[in-house]
Amino acid sequence: MKIGIDARFFNESGVGRYLRNLVKSLQVLDKRNQYFILLLKKDYDEFKETKNFKKILADFRWYGFAEQFNLPKLLKQLNLSLVHFPHFNVPIFYTGKFVVTIHDLIHQHRNMGRASTLDPFRSKLKQIGYRKVFKVATNKSKRILVPSRSVQELLISEWKVDKEKIVVTPEGVDDNILEEVEKIGKEDSKKVLNKFKIRKPFVFYVGNAHPHKNVEGLIKVFRQLRDKYKNLLLVLSGYDHFFWQRLKKENQHEGIIYTGFVTDEELVALYKGAEVFVMPSFEEGFGIPILEAMACSCPVASSNTASLPEVGGDACLYFDPASVDDMSGKISKVLDDEKLRQTLVEKGLKRYKEFSWQKLARETLGVYNSTKED
Repeated sequence: MKIGIDARFFNESGVGRYLRNLVKSLQVLDKRNQYFILLLKKDYDEFKETKNFKKILADFRWYGFAEQFNLPKLLKQLNLSLVHFPHFNVPIFYTGKFVVTIHDLIHQHRNMGRASTLDPFRSKLKQIGYRKVFKVATNKSKRILVPSRSVQELLISEWKVDKEKIVVTPEGVDDNILEEVEKIGKEDSKKVLNKFKIRKPFVFYVGNAHPHKNVEGLIKVFRQLRDKYKNLLLVLSGYDHFFWQRLKKENQHEGIIYTGFVTDEELVALYKGAEVFVMPSFEEGFGIPILEAMACSCPVASSNTASLPEVGGDACLYFDPASVDDMSGKISKVLDDEKLRQTLVEKGLKRYKEFSWQKLARETLGVYNSTKED
């Protein structure tokens, strides 16, 4: 088969991480099919071709006119057997055979006004466009890959997608994170904490600051916890974009440390140093940070919504993300109970190993091959 993978998100977070791990694993796994990896100009030189993985320049930014009109022309020229779109932004006029990955439905469930830099009118217009493109992607695709049963159920109930069309392919922890876990020593960890002026004990969160992530809820909980734990810190990490900047401006507190972006080594040191990692989201399609924390022997307290219990299993302590008291109570429980902490760590070290990008790649390759007869 000649398989195209739309990798224009290659160096972005989220979808980019999915792409990097999928392609890397497929390069090891599949020596038979021919792959064409579509990349933006900024990522083109970085990608290393192998015998059956060829890179193609597709310098069309996502969500634009070029994506809708020029990308289908390029795909037609390549004469592909199948295209894998890793996000719902499938060109609506593309007539070839494709599969699509739907990571979540958050953009449809949340009031995105506060999660947008656009004015309300343009934000609404954007949402209408998203829904149109999303509908085409789900209707015309041969298969839909999703990271969790939670997303599968939403597609069935809200978009009336045939269950047989959806394949659940859970994600995993990056190999480079696991390598850092093996490499990093106590002195290395200490240097990282010193760099950010962090002292123990601290609660840790990593991710973006979009409203559905409920970081503001976590900050409210932290203010409440400080009444009981006078020396407790809250460490927040993530790309320093608009949403983090707004959050920092609105939530200055001596006990809150904003690190901005952190390297893999720094991330592992923060997980390892934290008393507890907290995942406070209202909704997630998956929850990779939960698995990362577990791989770093960090206890996890997580929201009990959407896909997160699927990911964490019995290795997390769960709370209602809409309840400040419940979140606060569960975090306190982890902070106070050493036996519970140890139990969560032990269960977590087993749990994260049930997920891997290699397993996802094998399942995805099976999906590609299953479309031959369609």
